[in-house]
Amino acid sequence: MRVICVAGARPNYMKIKPVMDALERGGAEVVLVHTGQHYDPSMNDVFFQDLGIRPPDRFLGVGSGTHAEQTGRVMTAFEPLLDEVAPDVVVVVGDINSTLACALVTAKAGPLLAHVEAGLRSRDWTMPEEVNRVATDRVSDYLLAPSPDAADNLRAEGYRDDQIHVVGNVMIDTLFANLDRARESDVLSRYGLSRGEYGLVTLHRPANVDDPVVLTGLLKALGEIAGRCPLLLPVHPRAAGRLADIGVPGGIRLVPPAGYLDFIALQDAARVVLTDSGGVQEETTALGVPCVTLRDNTERPITVEQGTNVLAGRDPARIVSTVTRMLDGPPAPRRPELWDGHASDRIATVLLEGGTADSRPRPTDQTAFG
Repeated sequence: MRVICVAGARPNYMKIKPVMDALERGGAEVVLVHTGQHYDPSMNDVFFQDLGIRPPDRFLGVGSGTHAEQTGRVMTAFEPLLDEVAPDVVVVVGDINSTLACALVTAKAGPLLAHVEAGLRSRDWTMPEEVNRVATDRVSDYLLAPSPDAADNLRAEGYRDDQIHVVGNVMIDTLFANLDRARESDVLSRYGLSRGEYGLVTLHRPANVDDPVVLTGLLKALGEIAGRCPLLLPVHPRAAGRLADIGVPGGIRLVPPAGYLDFIALQDAARVVLTDSGGVQEETTALGVPCVTLRDNTERPITVEQGTNVLAGRDPARIVSTVTRMLDGPPAPRRPELWDGHASDRIATVLLEGGTADSRPRPTDQTAFG
């Protein structure tokens, strides 16, 4: 079986690596396509090095742009490649523009399409990622859900049972495979930190960093929290200029973006993590580290129901009170079922035993969508 695995940006790399490895162990020929949606070395090269991902077989080099420009460039570059490689299956992961672009091209070309992390829903249509998730699921043959709630979302939307497979969380496969190496990192000593004596912050979502009023409020809250627990903030490239313009309160230390191993080490040793990232919500849940999400919703509610994550929204007073409560009484660690480090093996089994485009029902065989 020939399988194209697509990656395009930092959130994809941790998800695609274990899937590639499991497929190759199962005898598949795997072609890694990197769209180039992320190209900054701090967001790209260091992750390939840390995770031991081989150089991409094909690099599309699409770069940045508006959502329409970026999606269109990926589609234009991916279409002839798909025709040339002629895969049996294309695997897309997550919810970035590259995911949707390659899914649309694949659906029209005819190979089977598998979506890793299918069924996640924030129900916030202002999030570009939500549009990408829903549209990608709609054209996929295999809906590879990380948790039962994601599968419930898919069933409620009318997908067939033979499309839906609860396989677990591939992010956790990568986390567990690299945790010992991460704990050997010198990042704590490099920044003069001690385990359990600092908080870790990530901010990158447009809703949080593009609006000066919202960002000012978040920084005000972080400044209050830093009075009790010093905070470390690895700066995402899209947030750097805005943070510099507004100014960061005392007690918050800005550092460059961290590679995968360093960032896992920082999460693992933190007293609390404050984030607007979906992946960080999952990783802190697996690590048992208290997490406060600076968003009004999450597409990963299982991290709230069965993990260490609490939604605080973006109101400064609520954020401060939530973090204070978490510091005074950290939640007991809980890990969802199937977040066991073997999701990629289950995915490989589904794909390698799933038949061909000629033998499987296709997404157009839906009944609920008319």
